[in-house]
Amino acid sequence: MGEGRLDKSEVIRELLDSLRVEDTERARQLIQDRYPHVPVDRASRTFSEIECMRVFKRDGFIDLYSHDRQRLVFPGTLRLISILLPKEFPFQAHWKMGDCHIAYWELFPTVDHVQPIARGGPNVESNWVTTSQLRNSAKANWTLDELGWKRHQAGDFEEWDGLTGWFVEFVDAHRELLQQHNYVKVWYRAARICLGS
Repeated sequence: MGEGRLDKSEVIRELLDSLRVEDTERARQLIQDRYPHVPVDRASRTFSEIECMRVFKRDGFIDLYSHDRQRLVFPGTLRLISILLPKEFPFQAHWKMGDCHIAYWELFPTVDHVQPIARGGPNVESNWVTTSQLRNSAKANWTLDELGWKRHQAGDFEEWDGLTGWFVEFVDAHRELLQQHNYVKVWYRAARICLGS
C-alpha cells in the first residue's frame, strides 16, 4: 500500500474483528470514520448530440483514456456505413455486441464523466471527456486512480476530425438520407452547428 493510502481491506478486517466480539458500536464507528458510505444526488447523464460534438471537437476525436491516443470516428459516419453496408457493417439498436460491428465499441466516441456522477462528480463540461464506447463501458463508475488510468492529451481537430467532414460532404451530396434516417439528420445538424456552417 502506498504511503498515506487507506488499506480498505484492513478497515473491513477490523470491522469484522469488532463484530466477532459483538462490539457493533465499534464496528459502526470504524466504517463511519474510515470507510463511510457517501450518498450522492443523481444528476442527468444524457448529452445532446450538439454537446457530444462540442466535446469530440475539443478533444480532437481522440480517446483520452487510451495510452496510444486511439483516433475515434464521428457517430454519424459509422452509422452511415451501416446504412450503406448493413450486412458487412451491422448495427443493432440495443448495441448487442454479437450483432454490431466491433467498430461500434472500439471507434465509437462517447462522453464520459471523468469523476463519475455516481461518485459525486459534477455534470459540467470540464468533467466531460471523449472516450470510446469500449473504455466508457469498462470504466463505468470507477475513478481513474482506482483503475490506474490516466487522462491523456487531447488531439487536434484540424488534424483528425473523426471523418466528420466526410460525413457532411456525403450527406450534402445525398440529401435524401436526411429524410430517410433520423439518426443521420440529428448528427448532420450537430456537425453543421459545431463546424460553424
